[in-house]
Amino acid sequence: MKNLLMAVLAALSCQLAHAVEVAGVKFDDQTRVGSGETVVNGAGLRKKAFFKVYAMALYLPAKHGEAEAVLAASGAKRISISLLRDLTAKQFVDALEEGMTNNHSDAEMAALKDRLKQLSDTMLAIGEAKTGTTIVIDWLPDSGTRLTVNGQVKGKDIAGEDFYRALLKIWLGNKPVQDDLKQALLGKAS
Repeated sequence: MKNLLMAVLAALSCQLAHAVEVAGVKFDDQTRVGSGETVVNGAGLRKKAFFKVYAMALYLPAKHGEAEAVLAASGAKRISISLLRDLTAKQFVDALEEGMTNNHSDAEMAALKDRLKQLSDTMLAIGEAKTGTTIVIDWLPDSGTRLTVNGQVKGKDIAGEDFYRALLKIWLGNKPVQDDLKQALLGKAS
């Protein structure tokens, strides 16, 4: 019994040592997304002026240090966001739309328009997100982009991996929402 207890404690301390922490938010070093296993590729902090807005982590089937490789990677993916301040759904949606627009041509945005509206409408129905709210955006190869807020699936899955890649470009595109956050998500945090 003593050996079993020691083994469990060793495993727990090992697991805790590998968890990623950003601004007091702990992200698991690996997680299951749909039927696929993923590992944390990187994690970072979104700031606006001097405000901490959210901590986030990017999960992929395998680690990649270049944005192009992340965008081209196949398999399940996860964006996990923990809010560090209160936001209205409109603020969050406006930021997502701005980030997508900054990283796509007008023609690309036209192709994404209906699916972006679907995601935006789902988020706007939530109304507000308080500090501590967890927003998870998964890519599930069998069904599409899935939005989960505080553990509850919201809306219907959104078809097309191109849509999920477009979301990723908010943080990993040529005009990311924040350069040091892009580097952190790519596992290159300073």
